[in-house]
Amino acid sequence: MASYIGRRKFLATLGGAATWPLAARAQQAGKVLRIGFLFTGSLESPEGRLSIDALRQGLHQHGYIEGQNIVIEYRAAEGRFDRLPALASELVQLKVDVILATATPAGRATQRATTTIPIVVTAMGDPVQDGLVASIARPGGNITGTTFLGPELVPKRLALLKEGLPTLSHVGILWHPGAFGEATIRNLVAEVTQAAKALSLQPHLAAARNPDEIDGAFASIIAERAQAVFVFPSSMLFSQRKRVVELITKHALPATFPAREYAQLGGLMAYGASITELWRRSAFYVDRIFKGAKPAELPVEQPTKFELVINLKTAKALGLEIPPKVLALADEVFE
Repeated sequence: MASYIGRRKFLATLGGAATWPLAARAQQAGKVLRIGFLFTGSLESPEGRLSIDALRQGLHQHGYIEGQNIVIEYRAAEGRFDRLPALASELVQLKVDVILATATPAGRATQRATTTIPIVVTAMGDPVQDGLVASIARPGGNITGTTFLGPELVPKRLALLKEGLPTLSHVGILWHPGAFGEATIRNLVAEVTQAAKALSLQPHLAAARNPDEIDGAFASIIAERAQAVFVFPSSMLFSQRKRVVELITKHALPATFPAREYAQLGGLMAYGASITELWRRSAFYVDRIFKGAKPAELPVEQPTKFELVINLKTAKALGLEIPPKVLALADEVFE
């Protein structure tokens, strides 16, 4: 489970935050509060159910029960990011008390739709570079939330793949150009290119802009004779993770991923923050906002611990022997 920077100091900061008078009065009056939930994938998919369950658990811990003292208005883009602006506008028109958005694309859509309704974005990329907040410590507008990654994670994830596969020389990079803002994407691409060079790896970047392009991107990786696959973080690719893992498994390639859920499906290795914990933490932000805190003064949380998960069953199926020093780093091993 991910741990977070300066939690005691963070909580103290929140306790002294200024208030949103209407939200505070609504809480005191016993009003049923309305949450807008903007999801990039499908609500019926495994990741949709995982996210909603984690959110509900977090809300319950803070005393909120759907259908009793809160109502959640659900909107899902089904992996079609071009639908996000219209869905965000729908939630604004419903006059919800707070909007919960999945990752940077949904956050940007809600940011354009309203400057007054508080917004909590879960699993942002670089929220400062992408223009969602003024700074991590003091967001300054109506948006706050949690980050899932930074460009600095890319070298570590690629280094772990190289350590696990010492003879690796060619790696295919599956990425989603619209996963984050342009600045963050540029940084990620630059980081993976530089990290590959430092590790004496030849990278081949294959872009999938939507689910329909995943097969073509993967065909490009195969055509380049990649020996392994490196999957970039993306809510779209995460929603398609079963398909991504199946394609990689079909061609008997080792791969590294940004979240444990890929390894649970049969991916070789994953390194990243806990998605379920990020959704539970989103409930914490919702609670603070309902009790009067301003998003502008709620620091964005950055994970300081990342899980390394290795699927030994997959390693054996691929005929690989993961070096003991890499196994020793693993937080969890699937056998």
